[in-house]
Amino acid sequence: MARRQPAESPDQRPAALRLTWVQPEDLIGHELRQAAEDGRDASSVENRWRAAGGHPAPDRAGASPRPATPYLRALAVQLLDELAALPSPLADDEPTDLPAIKAACPAWPAVPGPLPAPGSLRPRLEAAWLGRAAGCLLGKPVETLPLAGIRALARATGNWPLREWFTEAGLDPAVAARYPWHGRSGTTSLAENIDGMPEDDDLDHPVLGLLLLQRHGHGFRTADVARLWLDELPAGRTFTAERVAYRNLLDGIEPPHTATHRNPFREWIGALIRADVFGWTRPGDPGGAAEAAWRDATLTHTANGVYGEMFAAAAIAAAAGGHTDVHGCLRAGLAVVPERSRLARAVRSGIEAARAEPTGSDAGFADVVDRLHRAYGHHHWVHVLPNAALLAAALTHADGSFTGSVCRVVSGGWDTDSNGATAGSLAGLLAGAPEALPARWTAPLRNRLTTTVSDLNGIGFDALAERTTELAVGHGARPSRGGARPSPEGTHPSAEDARPSPGGDGR
Repeated sequence: MARRQPAESPDQRPAALRLTWVQPEDLIGHELRQAAEDGRDASSVENRWRAAGGHPAPDRAGASPRPATPYLRALAVQLLDELAALPSPLADDEPTDLPAIKAACPAWPAVPGPLPAPGSLRPRLEAAWLGRAAGCLLGKPVETLPLAGIRALARATGNWPLREWFTEAGLDPAVAARYPWHGRSGTTSLAENIDGMPEDDDLDHPVLGLLLLQRHGHGFRTADVARLWLDELPAGRTFTAERVAYRNLLDGIEPPHTATHRNPFREWIGALIRADVFGWTRPGDPGGAAEAAWRDATLTHTANGVYGEMFAAAAIAAAAGGHTDVHGCLRAGLAVVPERSRLARAVRSGIEAARAEPTGSDAGFADVVDRLHRAYGHHHWVHVLPNAALLAAALTHADGSFTGSVCRVVSGGWDTDSNGATAGSLAGLLAGAPEALPARWTAPLRNRLTTTVSDLNGIGFDALAERTTELAVGHGARPSRGGARPSPEGTHPSAEDARPSPGGDGR
């Protein structure tokens, strides 16, 4: 989910630094869109913003080209706070408090299922790591591109319906000029130049999840996630809601207010991409995985943004258990999402659209994608709702097969690398072992991950799988560091709870 600005030539560059995803004059446009999605009446605020010369939110980039005047920036801050005070009519159906979420989920999985067969988890988790990397890498070069661009690039190289890595070999220069590869991905993520897994936040966050459980156990608190980020995650490698929450931490704002203070991205996809480790280490326990995901997600997200991570964690936990198919995994994911929420409706709509496509073919999935884009295309391309619908549709339509799942979800557009990563993780678990994945997807990874996190740069996926297995509940994991317990259900730690560990640096 790397959200870099598109490359600019020197004469196009603005004179001032435009830090993405935090400028008030850009946040206000996104908050107005969020208000419309929430059903809040923001017409008065919007009229004042427009009358003052304010602009809409940037369509795809993280910042507008030029900074606002001091007056306009101050007005944006004021209006952001006014918008935050408007109550949402959807709040009762879309709570963020954990007990209320559970109460809205009549099928919440109260009892864990059976553990995986002895010896089966380690290879299954290696396949999940490899699958997440391969799916992410497939989507990297076309991230931020519109659906038409993805289809044009694939068709121009004889790769439609999508079934292989993207490539420049044989690509019409006119098509390449119209739809340039995303950021630097053209040099790291095409068939002709892949050499290991390049750095991406969709892989950085699972690595952070491992460090979180190693340091704090399964009883970690939301404040532990925050402290880990400050210790290990460069601010420049955060995006959207994560960057806003990071900024809020530096301003002295504590969880869960980090997720709500001037954060219009709180229902985007950023939490969902952090779900995997909580599912991988809770094999067969969707409810436990969802609760862990909730504690992670509420640092940065609310409502549907939180449900996205809970849904993915529960579905992945079901797949890690090894006792169900992809359709059972999706049902497990839906069981931890309030059934009247927009996220639940989006997932159900994706499943229904996939089942309604009569041919079941790769080519037929384009009709499913078109249907979802008609229904959800008004959302930002990083919002959780369209992406969750597409993810559920791709997994359903491909019946959980690895190649079918990652190719379908990437071919559907929106957040291509994030969706490819999650689909690849779940489908990798269902495949069961690294050798069950096609070599054309795994061999180019060279068993090597580039990451900005800690001292793990260059680590192999086999080593990551070993560490993950050691942390899995029922497979040798300790319940928590030093006997610590998680916060009371549905609560967040106080400032005293969030104090640094002995010997810490006080961050």
